[in-house]
Amino acid sequence: MPKLLLGIPKGSLQDATVQLFQRAGYNIYVSSRSYFPTIDDDSMECMLIRAQEMARYVQDGVLDLGLTGKDWVLENNARVTTLADLVYSKQSFNKVRWVLAVPEDSPVRSVQDLEGKVIATELVGFTQRYLEQHGVKATVEFSWGATEVKPPVLADAIVEVTETGSSLRANKLRIVETLMESNTQLIANPTALLDPWKAEKIGVLRMLLEGAIAAYGQVGLMLNVRRAHLPAVLEVLTALKMPTISALSDPDWVAVNTVIEERKVREIIPRLKQAQAQGIVEYPLNKIVM
Repeated sequence: MPKLLLGIPKGSLQDATVQLFQRAGYNIYVSSRSYFPTIDDDSMECMLIRAQEMARYVQDGVLDLGLTGKDWVLENNARVTTLADLVYSKQSFNKVRWVLAVPEDSPVRSVQDLEGKVIATELVGFTQRYLEQHGVKATVEFSWGATEVKPPVLADAIVEVTETGSSLRANKLRIVETLMESNTQLIANPTALLDPWKAEKIGVLRMLLEGAIAAYGQVGLMLNVRRAHLPAVLEVLTALKMPTISALSDPDWVAVNTVIEERKVREIIPRLKQAQAQGIVEYPLNKIVM
């Protein structure tokens, strides 16, 4: 049986990725003693790879596809095919930012002020290209970690990733510019996509993962209502698409099924009751496939 080789990002995105696959219908089991998680699909094999290295291994064909940040694809100038943007991260469902930051009392106000300065970052290649695009000559040093503590003694500035900016503020750093926004992407080896079996398998996986992402923050609502009160109920509902309305055994009643944002449920349900809806059921969603 042919195998599809899948890279799972090891580190901060690992748990969120495993949860995403579970919502998509795939159970991945990770052992603390192995870099080869098991998956309940005999046609797939998984490997834990650092997100920083994922694009290179997919490019070289060691893996058929993997999940990694757009930032690391650009950092490595990787020749891969981006199949989908999967906007999720370790803390939220928002994109992360790579920012240029300096001490709060630094005179630096723009990237041009870094001429001849030292910048610490893990994103060395991209940062060097960014400086070149702005005509700035500065020293970019690779940072092995704890980048926020390096200014002003070990570096004049840093380029660091942030979701909320809280860590930067805690270290008394000020954001000067945003170099790029990044999110997790599903990437594939271009040669793998030429294989009909792999291409079909990858297409199904992509569809289910995108469906799982689309379902985040959404819930389903089912309810019954008399036909006479249906217009009032439909005025209350804010649906993903038009609500589904089904006839019931009693011709005077209909069932309504729709999808709404979970954060709106606490406002919607009382209004539905006021509109004479009955038997209201809220249920979780794993996937929304368009």
